Amino acid sequence: MNHDTALEYLNRIGTPLPSAPTSEVLRELQVRHLRTVPFENLSIHLDEPIDLNETALMDKIVRRRRGGFCYELNGLFAGLLHALGFRVTLLAGKVFATDGKLGPPFDHLALAVDLEERWLVDVGFGRFSTYPLRLDATEPQADPSGEFRVVPTPEGDRDVHCDGTPQYRLELRARALTDFLPTCWWQQTSPLSHFTRSLTCSLATANGRVTLSGNRLITTANRERTETLLGDDAAIHDAYRTLFGFELSRLPTVRR
Repeated sequence: MNHDTALEYLNRIGTPLPSAPTSEVLRELQVRHLRTVPFENLSIHLDEPIDLNETALMDKIVRRRRGGFCYELNGLFAGLLHALGFRVTLLAGKVFATDGKLGPPFDHLALAVDLEERWLVDVGFGRFSTYPLRLDATEPQADPSGEFRVVPTPEGDRDVHCDGTPQYRLELRARALTDFLPTCWWQQTSPLSHFTRSLTCSLATANGRVTLSGNRLITTANRERTETLLGDDAAIHDAYRTLFGFELSRLPTVRR
């Protein structure tokens, strides 16, 4: 990512060009990204191809002001961090299901950033930590989104827990974005992928989250959850525009 592209990206998330790559800057970049760029899987249900090259990701996330899922969001965010002078490593993860079983390899993409210590950075998991987490610390880490722990496994991986529930298991081996292409395709096409079975568009707010799933609008503020059914297509279009900042030419529908 070149200087001009990085400035365009920073303008998208409402952040000025930082003077140096510091932990404070990293924290601010993550917060601004989470509150500006939605986690969404709408492309899968709009028959839009998901392309992981930087040009396509810039067009979708920055210029069309859309969001994406982990491969897109963390993939492009890694390019921004690298352009700003951060040392970034792409990490592959397996996501824990509600029954405690692990998903397939390369099920998730997260980032490690090396500064005075190593940080776990993730803007592509939906509801997750608001701030970067210390990747090598084993004690509980307080965060506005909950209490997190990074637990080493016997195999040398790291299990990341939120409020006592395991979220995903990370390998610490460095990966390239192209390593995630096969699982990215699987996530878009397999009937076993939860991304092909449901719609989601979700954005962090200063005191919670707002999520649109089909015609269900779910708002969490100060840990209080409210759910509203939107009455018609016009209301759904308006929610995408006013809450998430983008226009859709047609509404996505889940393929059965």
